[in-house]
Amino acid sequence: MSKHDSIELADRLNAGCQCISLDRAGLEAELERVSPGFHAEVMAGRPHLFSDSVAFVSAEHVQRMARLVAAVERVVALPAYREHVLAWAPETARHRSAAPGVFLGYDFHLGNSGPQLIEINTNAGGGLLNALLARAQKACCDDVEALLPGDLGSETPEHLFLEMFRAEWRAFAAAVATKVMRSGIPGDGAGDTPIRIAIVDEAPLTQYLYPEFVLFQRLFERAGIEAVICDPQELALRDGALWHGDSRIDLVYNRLTDFALEAPANAALREAWLTDAALITPHPQAHALYADKRNLVALCDDALLAGWGVDAETRATLANKIPHTELVVPGHADDLWARRRQLFFKPAAGYGSKAAYRGDKITRRVFDEVLAGNYIAQALVPPSSRTLRVDEAPVELKLDLRNYVYAGHVQLVAARLWQGQTTNFRTPGGGFAPVLTVPSSQAPT
Repeated sequence: MSKHDSIELADRLNAGCQCISLDRAGLEAELERVSPGFHAEVMAGRPHLFSDSVAFVSAEHVQRMARLVAAVERVVALPAYREHVLAWAPETARHRSAAPGVFLGYDFHLGNSGPQLIEINTNAGGGLLNALLARAQKACCDDVEALLPGDLGSETPEHLFLEMFRAEWRAFAAAVATKVMRSGIPGDGAGDTPIRIAIVDEAPLTQYLYPEFVLFQRLFERAGIEAVICDPQELALRDGALWHGDSRIDLVYNRLTDFALEAPANAALREAWLTDAALITPHPQAHALYADKRNLVALCDDALLAGWGVDAETRATLANKIPHTELVVPGHADDLWARRRQLFFKPAAGYGSKAAYRGDKITRRVFDEVLAGNYIAQALVPPSSRTLRVDEAPVELKLDLRNYVYAGHVQLVAARLWQGQTTNFRTPGGGFAPVLTVPSSQAPT
């Protein structure tokens, strides 16, 4: 099958395969292995967390997304880039960690010219949920049977995720041991694995993705690592270490959206980050280097990249796969308003589509608020679509793709399906969906 044929086939399957492939009984069984009643707990209040079907993506588009990830990594490694983006970052982001930070999320829309990077996020949620979801699929037709179980390979995502945390710990422990010139390493841990991990978010029981915290807790515990789920205010810094009650914490899996750790409630975490009292991952510098939306402006500036010595191939990859992004400044108000229907406005430190606006939907009052805020404007790339049967009727849902990435390696690609202006988990038939890759015999362009 040629590359064009595989792209066309993926498009046809997304439009025409309306079968239900999710094995709900299998999914329930997977969740019940965590603990009795966990399936009911997960689905209570989350009826649209999981879609009933899969999304189809050509192998060429999967490979093109990976090439973009690699191109971004090459630029982020440059001292000139780091100096440029850290100039507008909060003070806590200036502290450096040897650990790159877990769970970058590269989010793409499939535009007319192929995958287009919409944004990069730190602490991207859903990775473990999507790993579980991928296993709970059944062949609903011959086309799907030919593609299952996808392209996960011999290493399961759970294995990759666990090894990612171990890699973070090894890098952190070695760097701190060298820095302080002492024989031991932080916490009670030694070697490849931390002894105790805290999974931290504000009021974690109330978080929409709280079930994923529990899944991570069980994953760590099966690997012999103690794990606790807690609010940051339950943590304390004393004797040069981070503590949860009487238990010393080696590593914090940070799910907070206070990316700079500036809130008073996060004081203990902030101090632990700044003093290397524990490994915090992902951390403020990871957000500053990757997820601040203003970074996309730099990655779109060919002259700036050339001045930093970025090679022509990398610059071309970035130019072809990142929609043009610019800073919103009051001096360009008239021009931005005139072009608003072709733009999407996002806060520089935004996440989860909060306070983000399509230009064709924006009012003048909201536009004035955008001008007064810290926003970027990105060329609008409408998402592609996936047609599913909901309540016996075909429904067209929007589709985006999330690449879960660590240290430049794509660990898992998953889809989100929804209706509305921005991504959400409120659409019947929508939610997370596994990605099945339609293969081809030719390399991507």
